[in-house]
Amino acid sequence: MERPAWAPRSIDISVPSVSRMYDFYLGGSHNFEVDREAARKAMEFMPGLPKIMQANRAFMRRAVRFAVEEGITQFLDVGSGIPTFGNVHEVARQAHSGARVVYVDHDPVAVAHSKAVLEGNDHADVVAADLRKPQDILASPQIERLIDLNRPVALLLVAILHFVEDTDDPYGAVAELRGALAPGSLLVLTHASYEGIPLPQERSEGAVDVYKDIRNPLIMRSRDEIARFFEGYDMVEPGLVPMPKWRPDTAPEDEDPYSFSGFAGVGRSA
Repeated sequence: MERPAWAPRSIDISVPSVSRMYDFYLGGSHNFEVDREAARKAMEFMPGLPKIMQANRAFMRRAVRFAVEEGITQFLDVGSGIPTFGNVHEVARQAHSGARVVYVDHDPVAVAHSKAVLEGNDHADVVAADLRKPQDILASPQIERLIDLNRPVALLLVAILHFVEDTDDPYGAVAELRGALAPGSLLVLTHASYEGIPLPQERSEGAVDVYKDIRNPLIMRSRDEIARFFEGYDMVEPGLVPMPKWRPDTAPEDEDPYSFSGFAGVGRSA
């Protein structure tokens, strides 16, 4: 298998990666045949997967603009993936020229790309770390340089928590990250769920099994389980809703039925 020049030497290009599959769904070019194969297999069960990813990105952009309107100009994007057009730092800087962004991912391809994209950018950086180890994120020099934890921060956990199994305590990890942030900070989150998928559950389970097979289990949680991540936060209107219904720019009824899969919400710490 030919190793592209942009692929870090340390990675095994025979194993699919969820961030490269996500890149493929979004029409990106930083993925390998093994990723495309796994993504296509998942799409055999859920052909609307790319629509779900697009809805995630569109929600993220609206939430970033909302944060800036609320006076927040610091962003911590955990599980940021491979940078594609309209990323957090671009949206945030358009809305406020002084916005600062720290991306966090544990996929070496995502980190290598983020470094390349952010070269020469003094307002954004990337940390190679894992959501399951919040201290590695919070103690990083990139956070120290760019984020003032005494002022409100928007913490983005977009399409990442459904890759953290209950045994790895996602609620504890989120609580630890939230605990480090100043009052008035925002938690911006999306999460996969069987609720809202325009297919019988048995059929969607086929796509979930593909992720299990590549050792990146996709954990589908109920709306109530997802709401627990916001415990102690005040939900911003309209609350925890399907992605197209969160402060939409266009009529939600014009959206693809798949984009209503799963939930999105923004909470504010008191």
